[in-house]
Amino acid sequence: MNQSSFDATTPLAAELEDLTRRRKALQDSKAPLPATARVIAVANQKGGVGKTTTAVNIASALAHLGATVLVIDLDPQGNASTALGIDHHGDIASIYDVVVGTTDLADTVVPSPEHPNLLCSPSTLDLAGSEIELVTMAAREYRLSRALERYLGSEQGARVNYVIIDCPPSLGLLTVNAFVAAKEVMIPIQCEYYALEGVSQLVRNIQLVTGHLNPDLRLSTIVLTMFDSRTNLAHQVVADVREHFPSQTLTAVIPRSVRVSEAPSYGQTVIAYDKSSPGAVAYQEAAVEIAHRGATN
Repeated sequence: MNQSSFDATTPLAAELEDLTRRRKALQDSKAPLPATARVIAVANQKGGVGKTTTAVNIASALAHLGATVLVIDLDPQGNASTALGIDHHGDIASIYDVVVGTTDLADTVVPSPEHPNLLCSPSTLDLAGSEIELVTMAAREYRLSRALERYLGSEQGARVNYVIIDCPPSLGLLTVNAFVAAKEVMIPIQCEYYALEGVSQLVRNIQLVTGHLNPDLRLSTIVLTMFDSRTNLAHQVVADVREHFPSQTLTAVIPRSVRVSEAPSYGQTVIAYDKSSPGAVAYQEAAVEIAHRGATN
């Protein structure tokens, strides 16, 4: 196609122009660091909403913006560990050992090969049985909170700006541990039918934890994921979520993206895999927005 035959008024041309503008804006953007470490639990008991994808890509984007970020992979599936290029076979010290009290959190933290500021406490399959073990343990809801408090108070943990906890897709004891350890909850919501189904139950659980276990916990962030601009349904879901959660919902919306789906198979986040792709740009915008929200709260 020669240049004279290119129609700059088509939807594709408008989309490319918008993406170019957003890439340029990101190059000029700054992300303020929080005064103290922000601990954010990423949770949604509904599977397939982009929970782990959101956790690791927000973490990676913040690390590339200059923050030191610790990802705690509290999901027995270990997908966050995989996406960050971290080995998580059964022979390594993992977050399971921290939760059951046999290992300090500092002994499980390893840097991601993606960025020196991106750290991870990996999951192993042992974590799948930990909820049964936790039932009989003293202070079972506070296991992660106390371990994280010790870590952040240590010389090694003092440099951490963000702790992002990838919760399992359930509302069991592991998720409760994450809520007790965190100050904020981030909920990814898929731009699909039934998007808000189950969110009300999750919000009630957050309120229960706030009332009985962790009065500092709050729902701070809603991230809209898997947005398809071609469908009326996706636009309606965005409008509904913004109506229900006007102050918590990010302006940035994460689109459906082949690159976002491909990245974990290479042991990378989409930020490392293809930083200029639409999905990566959206996650970087979300990270900048989260950083600024924390600075103003």
